[in-house]
Amino acid sequence: MRYRHAKLPNTSPDFEYDDFNPPETLWWKEALAGLQAKPKAVPPKFFYDQHGSRLFERITQLPEYYLTRAEIGLLKRHASDIARVLGPDCELLEFGCGNSQKVFYLLAELRCAAYVAVDICKEHLWSLCGRVAAAYPGLPVHALRADFSRPLDFPPSLRDRGRRVVFFPGSSIGNFDPEEAVRFLIQARRTAGPQGRLLIGVDLKKDRALLEAAYDDAAGVTASFNKNLLWRLNRECGADFDLNRFRHRAFYNEAQGRIEMHLESLCRQEVSVPRETSIHLFSGETIHTENSYKYEIAEFQALAARAGWRAEGVWCDERDLFSVQLFG
Repeated sequence: MRYRHAKLPNTSPDFEYDDFNPPETLWWKEALAGLQAKPKAVPPKFFYDQHGSRLFERITQLPEYYLTRAEIGLLKRHASDIARVLGPDCELLEFGCGNSQKVFYLLAELRCAAYVAVDICKEHLWSLCGRVAAAYPGLPVHALRADFSRPLDFPPSLRDRGRRVVFFPGSSIGNFDPEEAVRFLIQARRTAGPQGRLLIGVDLKKDRALLEAAYDDAAGVTASFNKNLLWRLNRECGADFDLNRFRHRAFYNEAQGRIEMHLESLCRQEVSVPRETSIHLFSGETIHTENSYKYEIAEFQALAARAGWRAEGVWCDERDLFSVQLFG
């Protein structure tokens, strides 16, 4: 389904909008397949319904969650340098934009030909694009609701606009395992085109205690975010998960170089999903909901090189917690 020339009533200027997201009736079929697999796993993209997106916004403001503050800080400090390297008149295409302020630091320095935002959450997509359109009158702004982990079929109005910069902030690349990351980066290379660039946020390897606190905060917001996946299945699919029978687990798997998030079953239980077979869990069994890979700078550059990207620049925060890396 596609919608064009969208406008949020009484709040924002017009901007182009296309909806290529699969029908809502299909998302839970993919989730259910993961729940029936051995071991059980559900992709993290299903966190981001409206409530999950709001919970994630709260996570980014937590004292333990260093990632967003570090990335915003280095973008503030280095946006003019980044813009000088990128040059004027590029089309800025942001993957996984959410409702973030990060892109505004780049837009303030870049002379963009257009801004395109891609995200799976319609509400955050509309909010961000409305704010960009209001802040930059005359800048073509296009919102594309889509699952960016899959190949994108751009509408004709977004094709052949010239030099494109793919902006992928937030360390979301860490949600892909290394082989998936290479495939995604190959796809991003095609999206950017032969003269395109990739500007990407990459979280760096660091002390285990700092990493684990970021994904298991004292206030329990990340636990609520993780459990919201089950609540979403209850609300939208008629499942009967009892959230009190699960606990949030997050730990650093040093051998794999990644944070893992799980929902652990606290007892032997059977969960009903209408029109589908029941889900059986034994006590201690987990549903693996997210990976967040951490990289050394040279390690990620080698990964990107496998997808055909050439490293052009690296910017880090003052504590070397986080990096924004440029490839061409």
